[in-house]
Order: sequence, then C-alpha cells, then structure tokens
Amino acid sequence: MTPLRAPLARYAERLHRAAGDTHHVASPLGAWLLLALTGPTATGEDRAALAGALGLDPDDAAAEARALLAAPHPMVAAATALWERTPMAELAAWRAALPEDTERGALPDQAALDAWARERTGGLIERFPLDVAPDTLLVLANALATRVSWADPFDTAPGTELGAGSAWSSRLSRVLRTPPFGHRCWVAATDRAGEVAVHAVRAAEGDDGAGMLVVSVAAAPQVPATDVLAAAQELAVAAATAPDGPDPGRRSLFDLPLGETPLWTLREESTRTYADDGREERATAVLPCWSAQSRHDLTAAGFGFDAAARALGRLLGLAGPGFDAAQSAVARFGRYGFEAAAVTAFGRATALPPEGVARVAELRFGHPYAVVAVTTDPAGGPWHALPVYSAWVADPEELPADEAG
Repeated sequence: MTPLRAPLARYAERLHRAAGDTHHVASPLGAWLLLALTGPTATGEDRAALAGALGLDPDDAAAEARALLAAPHPMVAAATALWERTPMAELAAWRAALPEDTERGALPDQAALDAWARERTGGLIERFPLDVAPDTLLVLANALATRVSWADPFDTAPGTELGAGSAWSSRLSRVLRTPPFGHRCWVAATDRAGEVAVHAVRAAEGDDGAGMLVVSVAAAPQVPATDVLAAAQELAVAAATAPDGPDPGRRSLFDLPLGETPLWTLREESTRTYADDGREERATAVLPCWSAQSRHDLTAAGFGFDAAARALGRLLGLAGPGFDAAQSAVARFGRYGFEAAAVTAFGRATALPPEGVARVAELRFGHPYAVVAVTTDPAGGPWHALPVYSAWVADPEELPADEAG
C-alpha cells in the first residue's frame, strides 16, 4: 500500500460525511493535494492540525503531492496555480517549493478564474469555486479532469429491471445492463456495509497500459452513505491492485439464499458446466446512468484549510483566519464512458480590522486653484519629478456633451 491510500481514505470519509446523503460528487484527492502543498508553511499547533487532517507529516504529504503532480496519470489531467495580489518576500521559500509546473501570476478577476476552471477541466466545470474579494491576497488552486471510454460499453435494459422495490424503476425508461463480457460483477462481504453488490468497469487503456477502473457498490437501503462509500473505496482499491486476482470480499452465490432482495435476485437453473464441483456462478448487473454537480465548503476544521490559513497568516504577520476554501466537482457515468472533474481552491485574505469610525471627505475645487504636471522616471533620471506644466485654473468650462455619459 502506498503511504497515501490510508490518509486519503480518512480524508474522503470526512468530505463525504459533510456532504451527507444528498446526491453529490467530490474529489477528496483534489482537496488533499491542495492542502498538502500548504503543509511546509506550518509550525507548532498549526503543523499538528495539518498533520491530523492530512494523516501524514506535512513535509511528507507535500513530497507526495509534488510527486503526483509532477507526473500525472495519463487519464487524469492535472493543473496547479498560485495567484497573488502582490508577491511577498515572506512566502518566497514556500512559493519556490510548489510543483515546477504550477502556474503563477497576478491575482486575476473572477471572469479569468472562471475561464481557467473551464480550460483546465475541458469545459466540465464552468465556474471557479471561490469568489475573489478586495481583501483576497492569494489563491492556490488545482484542477483534475478525466474523460474516458469504456473498454466494453454497456448494453441497455428497461428501467423496470431495477426491480419492483426500486423508486427509480417507474421513473426511468432505460437503464444500463452489463455486456456478456468485460465487466466484473459480484457480491462482497464488507466490514462497514455488510453484504454489497459490486460492479466494476474498465476504461479503454492507452498505449502505455495506463487505465482506470470505476467501481459501483450498493448496500442495503438502511446502511449509512458514509459506510457504503468507505466500503466502496476499499473494494475499488483492492480490485485495481489485483485486476486479475479474485474479486475482493467475494461471497459464493451458493452461500446466499435464493429469492429477491433490494440488492439482487438470485435463482438457480440447470446448466452444462465444466466446473469441477458442477456448480457454476454467473452475475450480471443493471444500473442507471447518472450525473452530479456539487460544491463543497472546505472551511470546517476537519479539512485542514483553517490551519493552513493560520500558518500563512503567521508568515505574513496577519491576525485572524481570513480565508476561504471550496471544491467544485462534476461527473457523468453513461453507456459509453465516464467523465469527471474537480477544481479545488484555497484563498487567503487579510484580516478585517475591528470596528471604528471613519471620516470621509469629498474635496471640492470650487474656486481658483493650481495644477502642476510632473514627469516621473523609475530609473531616477533627469526627468524624474520634473515639473513640466503648471496652471492656475480661474475660468472653468462646461463639460462637453459627448463626455457626459
């Protein structure tokens, strides 16, 4: 197991628990990677809080993130960016340690940030997850995007095949059915979700053999969403780790009772088989197409960005948290393929000052006054601070009509 899997599983559980059982999609990896890049700035209590959120020492987490972003998976387009209103010397070391391909520049306006999200996700995400405010000092962001085709596309079936107990069966006219070959279907026993139905479909591999496996897991209706998601993550990792091995957690169909359940129909029929014990097992699956679009607020303490904001604030001499963190994610699962994207962003702002009193002056030039035009030269040459024109204004004119708009 790589050092990242267990920490990422814990981070994913926190993120999905916050989202609850509403229809949603997220990229825990995208959020974790962004948080990891902030880790080396932290000291003391902030460092401990970041270590708790990341599940790794912050320096080790940053090294993992840099390694992943330096060589993205062929099926996951990845981008990172840092924008600053004014680059500050206090952040030079942290800035230099960001991944080499990190885009850098002046803090853009909202339209430019939205365009960045669209371009880096192939149009899947239309809007950047954060709003830039006048007090925003910097924004750190990443984008992950995937578009793949199935190695073996689905067949279709009537929606009624989802079962009489399904609320979707009367709502959907057509659903997806596994083809005769290429997909993996099985019943698995899990610690968190009990017995579950599992479907796994492979994306068509590239020339280098890189691939993607999309695993669907259904548990009994009463099992909490967080437990099913946790079980699905374990099963997906295990299935991808050993693609030619036994299906993880597999239960023999001969150990299950015949009949109907909310998860499957199990029947027995006579067949010709070469199985040594004369008992053969076959499984198919029907499942709906789906798409989801979500925005996740990452400002809660468990996600670690509050500690990252404090750490950056201490480097800059700023009091107060003054930050925002969020992720926008989309996904679509269909007959011929899968696409998904996530943009995660973290913005550090200057702290708002305490309440006070302001005096506001509106200066009026309502009687004769002087005007002086002075040249400037950043190099300090002879033209620098040289008064070139001067005037005394005693006879003003009406504003021209064509300038009155």
